[in-house]
Amino acid sequence: MRRSIATVSAAVLGLALITPGAAQAGPHSLAPAAPSGELSPADQASLEAGVGVAPKAPYGAKPKGPNPFLAEVADPAKVDYSGWANYMKSQAKAKAAVRAKQTKALKAAAAPKPAVVVDEDELPGSSGGNDVPVNAQRIIGYGTGAGQFPNIRILGSLDNEVVSTPTVAPAPEDNGSIPLAGPTGIGVGTQSGAVITSQIGDGPHGRQTGDGSNDFDFYKLTAPAGKVLTLSTATPTGPLDTVLQLFTPDGTLVAVNDDFSGVDSRIVYRVTTGGDFYLAVSAYGGLPADPFDSGSGGGIGDPTPPTEGPYTLTLTSGGVDEDFYAVKLRAGDVIGASVSGPATYLTVYDTVPREVHGSRQDASYIYPVDSPLPAGGNAVTDYVATKAGWHYIGVASGSGAYQVTVEAYRPVLQGAKPQQTLYLDFDGARVNTGIFDGNGNRDLSPLASFLTRWGLTRADEDALIDLVVAGVTENIKSDLEASGLNPKFKVKIANSKDNADQWGKANVSRVVVGGTIEESGVDTIGIAQSIDPGNFETEETALVLLDVLSDPAGSTAASLNTYITSDSDRLKFVAQGLANVISHEAGHFFGDFHTDNQDALPNLMDAGGTGFGTLFGVGPDGVGGTADDIDVDFGDSAFLPAEQFVGTEDTLGRIVFGLTS
Repeated sequence: MRRSIATVSAAVLGLALITPGAAQAGPHSLAPAAPSGELSPADQASLEAGVGVAPKAPYGAKPKGPNPFLAEVADPAKVDYSGWANYMKSQAKAKAAVRAKQTKALKAAAAPKPAVVVDEDELPGSSGGNDVPVNAQRIIGYGTGAGQFPNIRILGSLDNEVVSTPTVAPAPEDNGSIPLAGPTGIGVGTQSGAVITSQIGDGPHGRQTGDGSNDFDFYKLTAPAGKVLTLSTATPTGPLDTVLQLFTPDGTLVAVNDDFSGVDSRIVYRVTTGGDFYLAVSAYGGLPADPFDSGSGGGIGDPTPPTEGPYTLTLTSGGVDEDFYAVKLRAGDVIGASVSGPATYLTVYDTVPREVHGSRQDASYIYPVDSPLPAGGNAVTDYVATKAGWHYIGVASGSGAYQVTVEAYRPVLQGAKPQQTLYLDFDGARVNTGIFDGNGNRDLSPLASFLTRWGLTRADEDALIDLVVAGVTENIKSDLEASGLNPKFKVKIANSKDNADQWGKANVSRVVVGGTIEESGVDTIGIAQSIDPGNFETEETALVLLDVLSDPAGSTAASLNTYITSDSDRLKFVAQGLANVISHEAGHFFGDFHTDNQDALPNLMDAGGTGFGTLFGVGPDGVGGTADDIDVDFGDSAFLPAEQFVGTEDTLGRIVFGLTS
């Protein structure tokens, strides 16, 4: 049976090599909340593959709108995910310099110590000695305990199998689908590599030479289990911005990449089941809706058409070197790592071992100024250890000598500092929205202004706030205490109804619940000031805006009213939805990234889009405020594929140790 674009494993959306212990994601989608009829099938397929369709900012330029890594967006079709990843990478070193300059003295728990140099003990020119966590090179003496060294600099080398890449002539057009795919010779006889020079836009579906539905080029290659496919484009001339997709013969999408280096793309995929594969080269904004139909493109695009132009494609099937290093951590240790040199993938495995934060990017731009975690490099990763024992730092994707910086810290609130307070402000507030890339100080209207939009009255306000506070307390405090992970976990939940204004006091972070997109100038439902693994900055702000959340039923999946019927306990459901969104935003500045909104595990850090019903706790009946509503909590879930991290994020564990008293 033929299928159009299907599920993509989160472990191959970036450059992760799928190794033993790597987490695999279930089905997911970035499809927007609006009815699917408003998007072309090609755009729908792009979003389902984790590739944006919004106009992309020039490389390194700041995209329009709020940073989606920090925001709960209503419509992913409007989000330039690749542009934001590129911008954050371009700004990471500058942000790190500002942090170093502004932070005159790091908190005692985060005081930096000189790095100890560790040399890889695998022989130069060889591989296989430390390629999986079980065979990792152990680094004795590393840690945050007395007499240990918490900062290391690892010097190693990736030594891959040498694969020749003969020049192969491109297949004649039309080669825009799996049945029409051109040969590469890879897997035929002894050939393991190829270089092909071709062009997007020269076929029967290009803008100048055809019907304008969009041109794509498909290539066939064969590989046995255990080999690694490395597939990359180069566009030294012309405006083409490539996207690569790798399919199995039945049309299942197993890997995709946009913007590995500049606007060029690269897939690194470990073959688990040998056989034929089909690589599609397309332009950003011009992916196929159906890999079996060369005419399934969505047209030239509006306002920005997909680019066309020449490219060079390099393909290899061979063995690659991966290096793992074992470090012994204590529960609550906060580690950060960055890699420089030719290596482009950095990851952390926990004690299981399972992959818990793989990265091919530097998103440290969204750490707060007070965070001491490493920044700058080809890839940056972080992790909060929830269990004592051996953990594993992995390096992959590249060839030659690399350098990895790994630093470990204890939670900043541990010791003499008072506990963290989370203050919920329902009274409206003046907020400097510049911290969210807004336009400065803005006055936000209070929760009371939105009650009638949910069918509630002023008489319901106190009861609503009480239920919201109870929900946030359960999500942020009670569940974390009940986990038993950290007996020293402590947080205070305060609110504007029952407590004096807490904002401005030491160790108080707040969530302002009120206001609109127009009032704030920030086009989002919710947004946090930073993502702060380890909670090094204890005085931050997040917003939960209420206009979209209270829009008319059916206008958007992001409105609570969409799930309210005559069967609903209206007050209970509105409180439940608000409590979950508030907890989500607090989760960001306590250290959590977004999780996949379409996997089988509901999580308070799930992104928006089609996942809003799940985030709100709507049960199987599709109606909020009924007996089958679900209790959405923090816990284990895959990272959001569009944000290009890989592995299983423990959103509860990252918070429970960041709030150590």
